[in-house]
This record gives sequence, structure tokens and C-alpha cells, in this order.
Amino acid sequence: MNNMPHFATLGIIIANVLFSMKGFEDFTFFEKYKFNIGAIRRGEQIRMLSSGFLHANFSHLIFNMLTLYFFADVVIMTVGFVKFLIIYFVSLLVGNILSFYFHKDEYHYNAIGASGAVMGVLYASIMLYPNMNLYLFFALPIKAWLFGILYLLYSIYGMKKQLGNIGHDAHFGGAIAGYVLTILFVPSILEAQLWIVIVLAIPIIALFVLMKLGKI
Repeated sequence: MNNMPHFATLGIIIANVLFSMKGFEDFTFFEKYKFNIGAIRRGEQIRMLSSGFLHANFSHLIFNMLTLYFFADVVIMTVGFVKFLIIYFVSLLVGNILSFYFHKDEYHYNAIGASGAVMGVLYASIMLYPNMNLYLFFALPIKAWLFGILYLLYSIYGMKKQLGNIGHDAHFGGAIAGYVLTILFVPSILEAQLWIVIVLAIPIIALFVLMKLGKI
């Protein structure tokens, strides 16, 4: 039983690697399963899930899988294997749903990657262990809760300015799913760490206010 977290994490990583490598080698396969607004609007909803297992290149794949490797076991050991899987897949879907919402009229908009799912797992770990240290650029220590706030604020800015070839909305959607599901699965944090629940809600509330005001 002690090895279950490692096997669960490894299974998801292997699935991502195999699916992504198939996409690297087979252009038709890649085009068939990537996130594409036009195709989804035609009824190909499978892309909402399958796109989360495709990556642009090895660097993209390795970065996502390393992040997942470092944080998945923390979540699994706390909430269990099944709830971890729920967090992973719901975060993936919510991330893509938010992307669809923001780009629904851009028929040629494409996206790929496990970033939404990985962000959901990362945000869940931040919710559970807000005072652990994360390291920016592998050197600069920063508290997890502060990183979570700053990252989501940056994501809002990125969504507003459409910065780079990055799915900021998918990242944000994944974080929202990780936030909500962690509260549902571990409601004791509302008593033990209410401050972190409130603080980490700030950028999420800010996004919905900006959406309501038509600012994003």
C-alpha cells in the first residue's frame, strides 16, 4: 500500500509520455486529439480530455511531468488515490472548459498539455501545505501560499494581455478545480487553515469580478 502513491503518479506520467510521443511522430494523431475550438463545437468533445495528454515538445512534456512528480504524492498521501485522480481529471476538464469559454468564438484556437491538471494538483498541495517552500528558478525560496497567489495574479494578467503561447486560462481553471475539490475532500482546512482558504480565494474572486465587468 505504501507504494500506491508512486504507482499512481507513474501511471499518469507514462500515459502522458506515450500519448505525447505518439503525437510527436504522428501529425494526424496530434491534429485529431488536440484542443481545437472549431472541432469541439462540431461535437468532438473527446478533445477536452485527450488534449491534456498531448504536448508540444519534450521540454513541455518534461516540465509538466516533473511538476506532477514533485507534488502528486503529497496530494495522494493526504486525500487518497481515488480523490487524487478526481482532482487531476476534473482540473484538466475545468481548465479546458475555461479555455473554451474565453476562446469560444476563435474557431482556429488550439491548445495542448497537462498544465491545467498539473496546476490543479499543485494548487491542492498548496492548500494542504501552504507553508512549504517552493523554489523559483530552483534557487529562490518562496512560501507555497504566496506563490499560489502571485501565479494566479500573473495568469489573470496573461489572460488579459494574451501573453505568449501559454494557456493561462487553462492554468487558472485547473487551479480553481484544485481549490474547490481540496475544500470538499478535506473540509477540516476550513477550521485549521481558514486564512489560507480566504487568501487563496482572492485571485479567483478577482477573475470573476473582472469577467463580470467585462474587463477580461
